[in-house]
Amino acid sequence: MTDNTTRLDHVVLWARDPIAAADFYEKAVGLRPVRLTEYASGQVPFPSVRVNEETILDLMPLTMAERMTMVPGAADSAGHPVNHVCLSFEAADFEELRARLEERGVPVSDISYDSFGARGMARRSFYFRDPDGNVFEARHYA
Repeated sequence: MTDNTTRLDHVVLWARDPIAAADFYEKAVGLRPVRLTEYASGQVPFPSVRVNEETILDLMPLTMAERMTMVPGAADSAGHPVNHVCLSFEAADFEELRARLEERGVPVSDISYDSFGARGMARRSFYFRDPDGNVFEARHYA
């Protein structure tokens, strides 16, 4: 990729068990694991899941908190999820995601309509939590 315009590259989520988290994101959300085998064998410090060709979610083990020294107080963020992360899907994928989550007994919110986002007004959206308590919004625009 040679286009260097500003984009969202990755979001780091704290995970109690990154392997279980990756399994959830793969099987319930439909995101492909990245570096999972390398993480399981101890070659890399955390796995990720791919949102699209240019964005990933890193699944940082809580045990890494003490090593977060890049800015004062960074280690204190362990266990404090962001308000929520929103993933945008095509309408059919949105329906499939909701069905997979319900199949697995993952609580989902009611559907909301016409909520504002990065691409304007989304037709429908709903919320769910991952196994570590992070809140996600799923939406579609068309």
